[in-house]
Amino acid sequence: MKGIDISENNGTVDWQSVVDAGCEFAIIRLGYGLRHLDGNFANNVNGALEAGLKIGVYFYSYALTVDEAKDEAQYVQGIMQDYGVNPELGIWYDMEDADGYKERNGMPDNQTITDMCSAFICALNEAGYQHVGIYASYSWLTGVIDTSQLANYVPYWNAQWGSSNDFSQARMWQYTDSFSINGQDFDGDEYYG
Repeated sequence: MKGIDISENNGTVDWQSVVDAGCEFAIIRLGYGLRHLDGNFANNVNGALEAGLKIGVYFYSYALTVDEAKDEAQYVQGIMQDYGVNPELGIWYDMEDADGYKERNGMPDNQTITDMCSAFICALNEAGYQHVGIYASYSWLTGVIDTSQLANYVPYWNAQWGSSNDFSQARMWQYTDSFSINGQDFDGDEYYG
């Protein structure tokens, strides 16, 4: 399936145009860090569902410890319950350092990062959410997060812009940050199921 991932940074979305562009799903940012809700979360969820799209959600992590990762999972669970959202395409833990926050605050070692991913997934699995996965760049999936330590059923969403998805375990692939729909750029994704 073809789709997009979005956040408040995309502004207002014309959901019919997204459907007309051949998209079947949207992965919507729930929030980031410790208790920050994405400003367009509710509008994006409602708009995507009303347009007939399947949805998933992602959460951008600012955790530096396992306990903070558990706190992030608890926050995600609370928002999902408060908004009555049960995303068909899962919950994704965005584990990267796109803005340099982790680097500026004493980047956790690779084992701690792997343990944070595991803690987030396990906390949400225990809360009844079975489709919880990891989003990261190809370099993080192959050089930072030790995927061999995570359960075999953990889905991965590989961010690797270009013409090929080189991470064979990926259930989803973010192939571009410039998928243009009516002059508005989105991250473009493929979901393999």
